[in-house]
Parts: sequence; structure tokens; C-alpha cells
Amino acid sequence: MKIYIETYGCSANINNSEILKGILSQSGNIIVNNEELADILIINTCIVKSKTENKIKRRIQDIARIYPDKLVIIAGCMPETDAKHIKQLNPKAILLGTHHFKDINNLLNDYKNNKISNKQKEYLDYQKEEKILLPKKPENKLISIIQISEGCLGNCTYCKTKLAKGALFSYPENKILKQIESDLNQGAKEIWLTSQDCASYGLDKNKEKSQLPDLLRKILSLKHKFKLRIGMMNPNNVYPILEELIEIYKSPKLYKFLHIPIQSASNRILSKMNRFYKIETAENIIKKFKQNFPNITIATDIILGYPEESSSDFKDNLNFIKRFNPDVLNLSKFSLHKGTEIYNQIMNRKAKQIPIKTINKRTSELMELHRKSALNKKQKFKDKIIRVFINTNKQGFYEARDDYYRIVLLNTTNHHLGKNIDVQIKQIGVHHMIGEIMV
Repeated sequence: MKIYIETYGCSANINNSEILKGILSQSGNIIVNNEELADILIINTCIVKSKTENKIKRRIQDIARIYPDKLVIIAGCMPETDAKHIKQLNPKAILLGTHHFKDINNLLNDYKNNKISNKQKEYLDYQKEEKILLPKKPENKLISIIQISEGCLGNCTYCKTKLAKGALFSYPENKILKQIESDLNQGAKEIWLTSQDCASYGLDKNKEKSQLPDLLRKILSLKHKFKLRIGMMNPNNVYPILEELIEIYKSPKLYKFLHIPIQSASNRILSKMNRFYKIETAENIIKKFKQNFPNITIATDIILGYPEESSSDFKDNLNFIKRFNPDVLNLSKFSLHKGTEIYNQIMNRKAKQIPIKTINKRTSELMELHRKSALNKKQKFKDKIIRVFINTNKQGFYEARDDYYRIVLLNTTNHHLGKNIDVQIKQIGVHHMIGEIMV
């Protein structure tokens, strides 16, 4: 069978699609990049933001209209939380929950044997599924995406992802190391560790201490030449291992990149969100990293317009950006998701939403401030010569990363993919730089 897979969302979701492609290819199916040529369409969904969620739902509806005779499988987080709505949009669609990617062949066999209607619920039930040491077809052979856990320890009032992913389930360390070594032997040069919160790794098994530092030390001790990128880490789980992380980050193999989502710089809003820290904790972490790595790339996430957010709370966010100048800001407008605690509060009139006009105004103001500060920070690199690793060949140009995981775009026809090379920075952008290869 010819199968087309469309992916939305985070790096973990990209890896999930790689796994689907690997399992399906191993079973004799052909993965195609053109949906028109496919017999089966798989949509791997994301529910983090309402904007993305609505886009996917329109896509599901369009597919039902354009391809009424093709088998459509809706996979990922959305089937876990919106099964009834998906069936309304596309009654013929089959659902594959986020904890059942390894069962894709079983699902297809049940469909072929007309058993799927009786067994559909099984593919949405919760189970602990290790998405590691599985067949996979990577999007980029130079980049190995490694999921180290699924779910989280949080209970944020606004989060729909927790409803789909569930509680923290950390994958065995030996399997993670084995997968990384296998990928390195097959030519990977970058390792991306990803999860809902990398700093929580192992806390479901040992509640006293995160096992992330031990895992990182073992990964970095591997003899291969590679770069390691650590994904998102929540402040409350970083703080207890902060000193260890600082020492580990001194490794030349580790990208000097810290993704620490604050969600709000207001302690009042953080409390309402049920985030397990105060903003001072996140600030201390960032300060400590900057003291040790002055040029470190800081990425953070902020949600604007959380119910009851005051002008003073918004000002706290502005002041945070002014003080810390994050290089990357994932800014989201508050999304109201059915089934979350804040949804119930609003329905019961215990909380009041912020007018969308106010949210839009605050979003524009904060993003403009970020863009200016991020652009100004990069000015010091203009005309400088830096070393980069070229990891992606995009149409018409190459994408590279320096030691701080900053994006450098290169316009060249020469084949440099997978190489470390010196470039001179010619132009500066908000989230990237444009370089020229030194010859």
C-alpha cells in the first residue's frame, strides 16, 4: 500500500511519524510524499494551540470531501481528546491514539478484516508505550530525535496535552543509550533529546532526584563525534539539578541552548496556572546559565491573555523580556480547551476571559519588544567569523547551527551537508543570521 503521512506539532511528533514510516515500510508499504498517489492518509495531530488544532480539523474535513474513498487515519493527541468531533468531521476516519503508534499494523489488519468497528476503542486506551528502539525513517539522517519520556508531572489548569499524554513515563536509560549509539553508527551527527519536560526524566521512578544529569553524562561519554541538544525543561525540575547541569553544559558536545518555558512572568498568574514555581526560580536559572555561558541561546514560552490577567501581570511579562532578552520566544494567545480546569472555572463563572482585542494588543506589543531585543543582541555577530555545522539542505540554501544553536543560513551550490565549516556573518535577522562560507 502507498501511505502518505502528514505531521503537525513538536519534535516528539516528528519522531512519532518517523516511527510510523519505519514500521509501515518494514511491513512492505511504500511511503509517498504526494497525498494524491496514496491509498492511505495518516494525519499525525497536535492540540497544544487552538490555532493549530482548528487548522487540523479543517484539514480532516477537507480530506473527507476530497478523498471520500481513501482510508484516513487520524493519529496522535487529538483522537485522545476529540474523538467524537473527528468522527463528525470525517465519519469514515479511523483513530489511532498517541499511546498506540506501535500498533499501526494491527489497526490496518483489523480494518482489512472488518474488525475495526469493534476494536476502535482499544486503539484509544491508555498504555505505557516506549517509543524507542523501533524501526524509523528519519526526516533528516543527520538528526536523531530521541524521546526520553512521555507525559509529565504537571497539572497545569490550561493544558490539553496532559489529557492526551497522561502522567510521566520515563523510558529505560539503557534503551535510550542503545538507540543513540545505533543512530550515531548510521550517520547521525546531532542528537535531539525531547519530551514534555526533559528535566523531569526519571522522577516517576525516583521522586527524590531527576535522572537527567546521569543520562546526559552517559550520552556525552559516547566516543562518536556529535552535538547534543536538550529540549524543553520546566524551571521547577531544573532548579534542583542546576549546578550539575551547569557543569554538564561545559562539554563541547553540548549545544549551549536552554529552552525554559516560563508561561508567565507574573507570580499571580503562575499560581492560577498551577505552575509549580515562582518567576524568581526561572530568573535565577537563566542568570546562572548566562554567568557561565554569556552567549547562550535562551528560548522561552509565554501565554498571553490567561483569564484574569491584569495590565500589571502583562507588565511583568514586558519587564521580563527587557531584563533577559530571550533569543527565542514562543508566544501564544490563551487557548480555552474543553476538559481543562480553567475551562470548568470559566463555565462555572469562577474566572473571566480577557477580551480578544486586549489579548491581540498585548501580543503585538510583547512580540515587537522581543523582535527588537533579539535583533539587537545579534548585531555583535555582524562580520564575525564563526564555526557552524550544516545539518539541513533546504530548497536553494543550507541551514546550519553554531555552538549556541543559532540558525545560520547559507546560499551555496556546493555540497557541504554534514560538515563543520567557517562562515562570515553578512546579515542579521531576528531569528537567524545569513553567512558566507570562508574559502
